[in-house]
Amino acid sequence: MNYDHILIRYGEISTKGRNRNKFVDKLRKSVRIALAPFPKVKIRAERDRMYVKVNGEDAQEINKALKNIFGIQSFSPAIKVKRDIEQMKVAALALVKSFYKEGKTFKITPKRSDKTFELDTEGINHTFGGHILENIAGIKVNVKNPDINLKIEVRSDAIYMSCENILGAGGLPVGSSGKAMLMLSGGIDSPVAGYFTMKRGVEIEAVHFFSPPYTSERSKEKVIDLAKKLAEIFGSMKLHIVPFTTIQQTIKEQIPENYSMTSTRRFMLRITDEIRKKQEALAIITGDNLGQVASQTLESMYAINEVTNTPILRPLLTMDKNDIIKIAKDIDTYDISIRPFEDCCTIFVPSSPKTKPKREKVQHYESFFDFEHLIQEAVQKTETLTIKPDSKQDSEFDDLF
Repeated sequence: MNYDHILIRYGEISTKGRNRNKFVDKLRKSVRIALAPFPKVKIRAERDRMYVKVNGEDAQEINKALKNIFGIQSFSPAIKVKRDIEQMKVAALALVKSFYKEGKTFKITPKRSDKTFELDTEGINHTFGGHILENIAGIKVNVKNPDINLKIEVRSDAIYMSCENILGAGGLPVGSSGKAMLMLSGGIDSPVAGYFTMKRGVEIEAVHFFSPPYTSERSKEKVIDLAKKLAEIFGSMKLHIVPFTTIQQTIKEQIPENYSMTSTRRFMLRITDEIRKKQEALAIITGDNLGQVASQTLESMYAINEVTNTPILRPLLTMDKNDIIKIAKDIDTYDISIRPFEDCCTIFVPSSPKTKPKREKVQHYESFFDFEHLIQEAVQKTETLTIKPDSKQDSEFDDLF
């Protein structure tokens, strides 16, 4: 079937009141970015629907792009027909025939947004249902569980007909809930945490800690590839790469080994918070999963969180690890995450990290050395990459700081 339109349904956006237009505008921007490879398409947003005019582009490829956009509950490839009964009959019959195979059932689902249309919902059912029964031998009606559901939407400008309902990604449009910084390691968890946060409408920028020569360029490339996957959702994202070698070496020299991981996480959080301020973000996101490693016990989180009052979002905190892995595979980050190139946390992990660190002790150990100038130096030397899913990146050295 040659579809000329795609009807997008908002889902959760529809529950918004006075702010609905703000969410619709964010969704329209997301759709426009995702459909940039299809230059002929036209996008029209209304309060309760969004319409994509295909204009000769590949509708199936457009469908693939729309499935990953947060804020879309569902969408339907559709044909647009003039408000003329005979033309509508021809279009309805052709559409149902394109899906019909022997033994399949159907029903009509009318939506009459324009009450001035000459047929009411019962009339639409009777007129077009009867026409299909007369012209497709063997087809039967099943109003409860049909194989083919012909939706006829009556609008003031035209009639839209569709037989497919494709589920979207749900959630809220990216950017509608503010901005946050994602602490992006090379592991499985943090990209999934970023994905879930974006699903709630949060725009993210990523912060990665890089410790050459202990971590290789391949480790850095791995994180860039993870950022590319997340960038597919919104078209681009910033990745801040923090030089962390000097701080880690100093921690190794100054902090008892069993407290070194706690101290490392505290300094990572402090640096991320400094970058957050510069970028005017409102929160920090981590891939913490309760009890998974020593730095992710409640006692560790209590000791680590002390260094900032900024909200820490932990979308994966109570999830099962197998569920996280499944989602990582679904969003295509898993195979990148398991590449055998270690990040700085893995390289410097102590043999017996403290699982129940005391705040007072880590404060005491850190008090013997002034880390502040090292923190500010790391922030100043942070490299910022603009990551795009088409692999084109613009590198800039910290004009933002």
